[in-house]
Amino acid sequence: MLEGVENPAYDEVVEIKIDGGKSKKGRVVQIFGDKVAIQVFEGTDELSLHNTITKFTGRPMEIKLSEEILGRVFDGIGRPIDGMGEIYAECRRDINGKAINPVSRIYPRNFIQTGISAIDGLATLIRGQKLPIFSGNGLPHDQLAAQLVRQASLGGGATEGFAVVFAAMGVKYDVADFFRRTFEESGAIERVAMFLNLANDPVVERLATPRAALTAAEYLAYEKGMHILVILTDMTSYAEALREISSSRGEIPSRKGYPGYLYSELASLFERAGIVRNGKGSVTQIPILTMPNDDITHPVPDLTGYITEGQIVLERSVNQKGVYPPINILPSLSRLMKDGIGKGYTREDHPDLANQIFSSYAHVSDIRALASVIGEDELSDIDKRYIQFGSLLETHFINQNKYENRGISQTIQLGWDILGVLPRSELDRIATDTLDKYYHPMTMSDF
Repeated sequence: MLEGVENPAYDEVVEIKIDGGKSKKGRVVQIFGDKVAIQVFEGTDELSLHNTITKFTGRPMEIKLSEEILGRVFDGIGRPIDGMGEIYAECRRDINGKAINPVSRIYPRNFIQTGISAIDGLATLIRGQKLPIFSGNGLPHDQLAAQLVRQASLGGGATEGFAVVFAAMGVKYDVADFFRRTFEESGAIERVAMFLNLANDPVVERLATPRAALTAAEYLAYEKGMHILVILTDMTSYAEALREISSSRGEIPSRKGYPGYLYSELASLFERAGIVRNGKGSVTQIPILTMPNDDITHPVPDLTGYITEGQIVLERSVNQKGVYPPINILPSLSRLMKDGIGKGYTREDHPDLANQIFSSYAHVSDIRALASVIGEDELSDIDKRYIQFGSLLETHFINQNKYENRGISQTIQLGWDILGVLPRSELDRIATDTLDKYYHPMTMSDF
């Protein structure tokens, strides 16, 4: 706390110099006339009334930006930590960003290929979309995030610039090392800008990490004309940091102790995705969050679902079957998928195929429930075919190797192969002419 401050500004960055030459950064978080409360990023150890000088910069938190940020690793507030020196900056940008005028937005079209069949085929990611992954503790969302970074592309031989901005919040050393090593070994690091906030880094820095990453993404997209995929993991760590700081400020808590403004805080991050009129680039977001106790009604996934356009749900029961990625396709959806697939985007039969797989797999759940009561031997022949279809979908379509990169045509063809186990008369979500062209009967032995 300081007093006697002239004209302080909310979110203004301050430099705190300690006797001996060491310095720390902070920001103004509360103002009471000429009195201010300052959050110190690196912690308040070594600070006292007698050994510090505080300088108000008159500027908000900013990061240096140029195209050189690709292939580099930064800490949570945008300082290089890869030993390769400072960035030669073209500009500096306020990490708090600005809201995109809804009138200037363009409706998202065109898909981003992830090489993962369960996403590309059934919950397609569209450029400019925000599509979160709901996971749980112990589920392989870190491996899935790394695979997305390695494999994501614009698909179809697109020549536009594509890059990934990756931000990790509150991760342990071994997880951060896993990401860095994986990106370096695969060569993906050349098109990735990494922002790492470790578990032992200041909590305040954790709040700045996604903002710094999104500011970098907006610069590359709207000023350099690139298509940027932003992966944020783990948004639950961000929300818990927000709760901790809110509690230390003495603010009135809301659901499960989170501040009442959690929704607007999340929205201020997620709404920084999109395509701007007259701009060449796009910002697409995949926030990853872990659901405490696998509870999808927990405030963080619950509020995230209101803001974003769908979700991909990782299920513990699917993971226990040895399926990777353990995506439960029934609660997973992409609300913008219908406008970025089909003729001219992926393939003309893609929408019908996805609808039929969802419909048939939902029926599998009912038949499995029935079989658990009367036994599988008592099922009708058609019900047994559905059981085979469900098993094949899980083991051959959803399940794939961590390093397997499937093209969209391969994914769609695999879907048709598995639907071939069902009689043609059961495929009531597909147009007759599409069935004539693509349907072919299959048996279990064909797999």
